[in-house]
Amino acid sequence: MGCLNQRLSSFLNNRWLVFVAAMWIQSCAGIGYLFGSISPAIKTSLNYNQRQVARLGVAKDLGDSVGFLAGSLSEILPLWAALLIGVIQNFVGYGWFGLLSPAEFLFCHYGLISESFSLLSFLNWFELSICSLSVMCILIFIGTNGETYFNTAALVSCVQNFPKSRGPVVGILKGFAGLGGAILTQIYAVMHSPDHASLIFMVAVGPTMVVIALMFIVRPVGGHKQIRPSDGHPIVILLIPILIPVALSFSWEPRTSMEEALLPESQKEGPSKSEDRDEDIIFSEIEDEKPNEVDLLPASERQKRIAQLQAKLAQAAADGAVRIKKRRPHRGEDFTLMEALIKADFWLIFFSLLLGSGSGLTVIDNLGQMSQSLGYDNTHVFVSMISIWNFLGRVGGGYFSEKIVRDYAYPRPIAMAGAQVIMAVGHFFFAMGWPGAMYVGTLLVGLGYGAHWAIVPAAASELFGLKKFGALYNFLTLANPAGSLVFSGLIASSIYDREAEKQAHGRHPGQRSLLSSFSSFVFLDDPLKCDGAICFFLTSMIMSGLCIIAVVLSMILVYRTKTVYTHLYGRTRK
Repeated sequence: MGCLNQRLSSFLNNRWLVFVAAMWIQSCAGIGYLFGSISPAIKTSLNYNQRQVARLGVAKDLGDSVGFLAGSLSEILPLWAALLIGVIQNFVGYGWFGLLSPAEFLFCHYGLISESFSLLSFLNWFELSICSLSVMCILIFIGTNGETYFNTAALVSCVQNFPKSRGPVVGILKGFAGLGGAILTQIYAVMHSPDHASLIFMVAVGPTMVVIALMFIVRPVGGHKQIRPSDGHPIVILLIPILIPVALSFSWEPRTSMEEALLPESQKEGPSKSEDRDEDIIFSEIEDEKPNEVDLLPASERQKRIAQLQAKLAQAAADGAVRIKKRRPHRGEDFTLMEALIKADFWLIFFSLLLGSGSGLTVIDNLGQMSQSLGYDNTHVFVSMISIWNFLGRVGGGYFSEKIVRDYAYPRPIAMAGAQVIMAVGHFFFAMGWPGAMYVGTLLVGLGYGAHWAIVPAAASELFGLKKFGALYNFLTLANPAGSLVFSGLIASSIYDREAEKQAHGRHPGQRSLLSSFSSFVFLDDPLKCDGAICFFLTSMIMSGLCIIAVVLSMILVYRTKTVYTHLYGRTRK
């Protein structure tokens, strides 16, 4: 019985089980990718123009990316508590959104045409309230913001449990978020009906049930002590995920138990945090106090002199004769968010991500209108495809970037530059509008966009440490809504509406009559639609150019961090 309890405890504390649970939670974090499927329906039902749809998309992107609170709470609360907050937000936001949708579609479509449809002044107020774009934006922001808690908990736990496989682990986890979008999109295709509220309510309930069932499993479990030689083999976790923790826990004795039984007590516990911190500080003091001629000595003599100086400083610090200065961290060490914000490398990552992922998110949010403008009726097919390519891009980006740093000690951002080149080509195909260009563009942009979200978190953890990884990661995700706000909310939607007005009125949009503008404002006109490749030609060319700029920023980052990656990975290179 005792042996069974030990194996059960080993199973529950197995890092692979945590990884599997995190994958399932991440599958619930792809809600935002469903927007491309339902945005044409929202636009038609509520008579929104493209700018209003874009604002709703930006609110969704903000909710999916503004994770300051999620990152901060993950540092002071247990991860299960952070997941519970995300569950509540998801359920409240999408649940309330779903409950309002049937009434909203009716009132917004018919209620504002004539006051005769409203029996009381209260109903007039109610119509205006539920038809308000601001209310819709707030609800979708709250619902999607729950994803930031899912992402943070999954990444923080698994990056700490798999410190030597950060790229593939992050790629798989972020990949499942993208794949979740494809799953939800296919469910939408099956359930497709005039009542879109049923799907939205299902999105509110489904992730809630999954995350509540798994929220006590996803946590750091000392995974660095569970490393096995077989961990380097191809990961079959995508095919038979639950069998791995079961096999590792019930088929073999945990390696850590056998190892710890042979170690002295002092080595079992390891050095305390205070000892590590004092040692780091003393080494920084040595750099300030050692004479210049020490660097000219032979290596063996230099190490001896430094060891002597370290011993003297340690004794002086213990006696209170020396005041130890705390130095700023160097790249590759643990940074706080404020310390990272003054580093040029951090902002290079941010703006490169903004240009690359922001342009990709613009495609994802507008894919419904893009496919309709080129004459495709089944928009959900492309939304599902880009979600699948997004998944493969995340898995592939994590795998290949890990190969680059492990085998060649090249900086990981070089993989991000490659992904941005692929995206630039994909945007060019969208701009041309050739036969089959939608399929090629969806493939290339999906792969490149997905690769960003495997490469960037791993690179940030390498350059700025794991201690405050939650806060650092959630700040970097702000690049997504920032890019969406500018590229989709301002550029793409304005160009689309301008071209749609040209096609509708046959003249420059500035000549549009005041009566026509007013009727559009009160949603009396049918929403303007644009047909042809011209609708997104200029937008796609701009996006392609921005990806080229992102490549330049990424290569600057590569140049600046070469020595860091050589220090981190060059010594272990085979």
